Amino acid sequence: MERARSHSDDLLAAQGGDQAAFERLVRAHLDAVYAHALRFFGEKTAAEDATQEVFLRVYRCLDSFDGRSNFSTWLFRVTRNVCVDMFRSSKRRPLPIDPSDIQGGSTPDVADAAAARVELERAMRSLPPEDRDAFNAVALFGLAYAEAATVLGVPAGTVKSRVFRARRALATLLGFTKGVA
Repeated sequence: MERARSHSDDLLAAQGGDQAAFERLVRAHLDAVYAHALRFFGEKTAAEDATQEVFLRVYRCLDSFDGRSNFSTWLFRVTRNVCVDMFRSSKRRPLPIDPSDIQGGSTPDVADAAAARVELERAMRSLPPEDRDAFNAVALFGLAYAEAATVLGVPAGTVKSRVFRARRALATLLGFTKGVA
């Protein structure tokens, strides 16, 4: 609860011109924006460019955010639009992920972690775009099904079924077939 209040306070402060509050918002949402862009383009440099463009747009348009939706809902919409715009303008095209572009975590076996990440990203890119978008909205951005439905322009039940299909497909592709519903 305190975390949500903090983001809300940072949002209001950032809308009032507080640079430090805007930087806190960026840090809080950077991983989700970058992960969505990386899954969209499949290439580290394109994802970085898209992430930078997202936060430039957010900075320029922050005063137009009216609070009718959650900030994360609005941010997902901006992220999705930036990726689609960059794709359409041919600035960037989706490419396969190069395993050398994957940053290993702090796990003892970095090679296994990188291989698992590459496998996950390949599985994500194999999903139909509408299933991948619904899954990213719910799993990466933490949107409720109703919020994701509004952003994606489909009924909430459609979002639920797309997320279900995405989870089921990912479980199958990654070899996790037990306990997935």
